[in-house]
Amino acid sequence: MAQITEAYIDALAPNAAAIKNGRDLVRKNSFQRLCRTEDGTLIFGECKGSGKEPYSCSADFVKSDSPTFRCSCPSRQFPCKHNLGLLYAYVSGVPFQMEEIPQDIADKRDKAEKREERKKEAAAAGDEPGVASRRKTNRSALIKKMNAQLEGIDLMDKLVKQVIQGGLAALDAKTAIMLEDQAKQLGGYYIPGMQAAFRELLLLVRAKGDQEQLYTAMMDQLTILHTLIKRSREYLTARKDNEGTMDTGSRLEEWIGHAWQLAEMRELGLMRTNAELMQLSFRSYTDEARGEYVDEGFWLPLGSEAAVEIVVTRHYRPFRAAKHIREDDSCFAIVQTRELAIYPGDLNPRVRWEDMTSREIEAKDYALAYSAAKRSFSDVIKLVKNQLKSPLADKNPVVLLHYAKLGKIEDTYVLEDEQGKRLVLGNIDAISHPTLQLLPMLDAKLFADQEVLVMFEHQMGSRRLTAQPLAFVTDDAVIRLLY
Repeated sequence: MAQITEAYIDALAPNAAAIKNGRDLVRKNSFQRLCRTEDGTLIFGECKGSGKEPYSCSADFVKSDSPTFRCSCPSRQFPCKHNLGLLYAYVSGVPFQMEEIPQDIADKRDKAEKREERKKEAAAAGDEPGVASRRKTNRSALIKKMNAQLEGIDLMDKLVKQVIQGGLAALDAKTAIMLEDQAKQLGGYYIPGMQAAFRELLLLVRAKGDQEQLYTAMMDQLTILHTLIKRSREYLTARKDNEGTMDTGSRLEEWIGHAWQLAEMRELGLMRTNAELMQLSFRSYTDEARGEYVDEGFWLPLGSEAAVEIVVTRHYRPFRAAKHIREDDSCFAIVQTRELAIYPGDLNPRVRWEDMTSREIEAKDYALAYSAAKRSFSDVIKLVKNQLKSPLADKNPVVLLHYAKLGKIEDTYVLEDEQGKRLVLGNIDAISHPTLQLLPMLDAKLFADQEVLVMFEHQMGSRRLTAQPLAFVTDDAVIRLLY
């Protein structure tokens, strides 16, 4: 069985309420029967419910990295609170009696094994041994979709030109509502990413605050939209004429609104096997333009073959379906996955995995983090500024830095590297939670020769590059300022 810890169970839970409810079942002694098999691959039991009959629940770890949860309750949450309670009971040391595997679960295992055999047979029939045959693309359907996308791009081009011709000064909340109604038409053209980018402009129109800064932000968004329209039109036209392939060197497909599938990412070589990652920081925020809640984690890949850049996970929960979708949360263990999907991106590519196990963080992991931190601020600033030059690049890159000193110059916190190059710290607009006020509470040892994870932003008001600290990494701990 996989190493089950409370952190592992918390990560499985669909939301915080499910964690509480699962723990409450153990606290209230709601489980009438708790069992496990001799080989340790299955735990199961019966839990008192609202009806006369108890609910039968089980956690099957015959595949340790992808456990199967079953429960007779009617809950739509997965895993349900009874499955979570079963796991919490197991890790808390509640006695489990030894039992043979129930016949119904044995039958389900047999069926699952036969399905796996059929998959292997299908893979063996592919062009290469052990490799699944490539997906067949319906060229006519693809052409039809790209024609629709190009029509949608033409429509968005008209909307953007309408804004420019009217002038930013003429934009008001009433105009924004009219444009929003027109922008809804973009929903039928398979360009949801571009539609969200246009809505971002409309949100700026409705925003209140310093008008000069808002106009600057609107001009930046118009630049993004202009670039996105131009590049997307050229890219889709080339693909439609069979003169181009999928763009895997930038986020253009994501900007248009393509939802990457694992199968196509495998075909395009966007996978890494047997990966380990350590989370350094985590946040949740609301993306009004996309109509989604976003759970975002910042991770350091570990291992000799790992890239030293920080990668990011993003879990999207649409407003309309949020209550049915599991929330992501902070992870305080090392995540291990057999297959890591790496999305096309910039300095901090998005990653994703389907199956995972976890282990406790060890001293070697902190040592790897120490060696991965960038030591030259000049090189980092050059790297960040080069990314910010591209209108479609991520405007808030995240970097793990090693610094020689952390201190204050008048009222401003400053990092200094070993060459004496300084970097200004501040609270940035991209993060709604300030962290600088926490710095006076840090241990004294953190003010020299340590690592810090920062998010960069070019701030319009000061016109300088500012970094906000997200977490500090020492030789034995990750001290999170944001989680």
